[in-house]
Amino acid sequence: MTFRSSIFRKFLAGSFLLISVTILVLDFYLGRSTSQRQAESIQQRLEGQARVLAGEIESVSPGELVQWSQGAGARAGARVTVIDPRGVVKADSEHDIESMENHSHRPEILEARRMKMGTSIRHSKTLDRDLCYVAILVDYHGQPDYVLRLALPIEDLDAAIAAVRWQILEASLAAALAALVIAYYFSYVFTRRINRLQAFAERLAGAQFANDPLPGEDDELGALGQSLNRTSTQLHELVNRLSLESTRRESILASMMEGVLAVDDEMRVTFCNQSFSRAVSCRFPVPERLPLLELVREPELFDILNQVLATGQSLKQRLELSGPSNRSLEIQAAPLASTARPGVIAILHDITDLERLERVRKDFVANVSHELRTPLTAIRGYAETLLDGALEDHKNNRRFLEIIKAHAIRLNNISADLLVLSELESRKSQAEPERFLVSAVLESALRTVEAEAQIRGVHLHFEKLDDVHVMGDRMRLEQVLVNLLDNAVKFNRPGGEVRVAIGQTGDGSAQIVIADTGIGIPSEDLPRIFERFYRVDKTRSREVGGTGLGLSIVKHVVERMNGTIRVESALGQGSRFIVQFSAV
Repeated sequence: MTFRSSIFRKFLAGSFLLISVTILVLDFYLGRSTSQRQAESIQQRLEGQARVLAGEIESVSPGELVQWSQGAGARAGARVTVIDPRGVVKADSEHDIESMENHSHRPEILEARRMKMGTSIRHSKTLDRDLCYVAILVDYHGQPDYVLRLALPIEDLDAAIAAVRWQILEASLAAALAALVIAYYFSYVFTRRINRLQAFAERLAGAQFANDPLPGEDDELGALGQSLNRTSTQLHELVNRLSLESTRRESILASMMEGVLAVDDEMRVTFCNQSFSRAVSCRFPVPERLPLLELVREPELFDILNQVLATGQSLKQRLELSGPSNRSLEIQAAPLASTARPGVIAILHDITDLERLERVRKDFVANVSHELRTPLTAIRGYAETLLDGALEDHKNNRRFLEIIKAHAIRLNNISADLLVLSELESRKSQAEPERFLVSAVLESALRTVEAEAQIRGVHLHFEKLDDVHVMGDRMRLEQVLVNLLDNAVKFNRPGGEVRVAIGQTGDGSAQIVIADTGIGIPSEDLPRIFERFYRVDKTRSREVGGTGLGLSIVKHVVERMNGTIRVESALGQGSRFIVQFSAV
């Protein structure tokens, strides 16, 4: 694992680089120093031997000069050359003087003539070798400016330098091995510590706050570990606070009845609650960063959000959702300027029920006004007719009074039904619930409408599948059944039927079904038949004496007894009302 470490490779590369530079520097300086020392040693030896031979040359005759040079060269272990003042070689211990060039321009000769002694290291063209030369001025038989020159090959110098270089190489190899060991040790130690720091940092990035802090050591990595420990503690506290705040926010937004939607500048959903999903009839939860176009296709919603994003100003607007839900929403949108990316947050208030209630209220006021105005107008008209002289008309005055009485009874019925609705809504004077048989109440209600059914030629059929008990207000339940049966009779056709059945459902609930073969209810009117004063057939309702409040009373009573009521009907095919209560 250590050999694969980047730190190990860097340590090793650095060590090798340092050793290589050191070797090159040592090779340069030690080689140069060794060369200089060896050259100085050779020159000193040659200089000493040259001074010794200079004392001998005075006694050598010109004819014996060549032979003397050979013997002197053998004794000195060097090449001996004698040059006259003109540069002509008079004797040489290793080469034929006849073939040798004039030596007056040799560097060591020129230096000797100036300084009485000259040295040089150069390549000899005569011997085709590198030599070290030492030349001194001598007097020969009374003639000055003769030069006695000694020379040695520099192979010994190269050998000395090569030996030094081998020593440097051996030392470098030993240093490289030591560097490898040191690099391995330090990289192993540092890698372990850095791996611990890395693992600790990755746990922090993954919000995994362990209880084992990093050990403190007296160096830079130890200081970094202490900083990470402090960061871990602070980050843990921060994450806990953010988690708590996020949980609170999620709880608040999830429990809101209003829909909440947040999008970014690319119209991608960053947040929405379940109320929003219900309002637009989409799946929940919604994947984060989902394009809003894939979630809901409402051009007006896009226009509102884009306008807020473009202007940076809050906007409040009403929106009608298309589709089967046909809901009305009030949208309040505001820019999200505090986030890293711009966005928009929208609060959707579902005002469908409020609009429906407002419509019902308006219809109720209009219907009450209309229902009261008709009998009041008739009463006033016939009363004024009587006061204007018709009272003396014995043929018509009684009929006029009967009309006034009928309209007064109608007014009384309307006011009585309104009082009943008011009591049901306010829950005042609510009777103590009692346990009773549904069949007994139903039989009493049938007896109440039996006479009206006979007059209209409608046949009543009662089927008791099960005899069940319920808890509630017996009188109010009888009122419910009378109203339903009375409507089934009045809005039936001559020779028609009303079938009543009582029994238990699969879950044990008590169920009452009242079905008729009457005129039926159009499908568009079914959602509103339980509204106050709502009439499907207004003309016939007034003819049969209805107040338009019966079904509203029925619904309120059933709901107060924790029951449900629903209707199934089609125009011209009769109606079927199903009432259910919990059986006891």
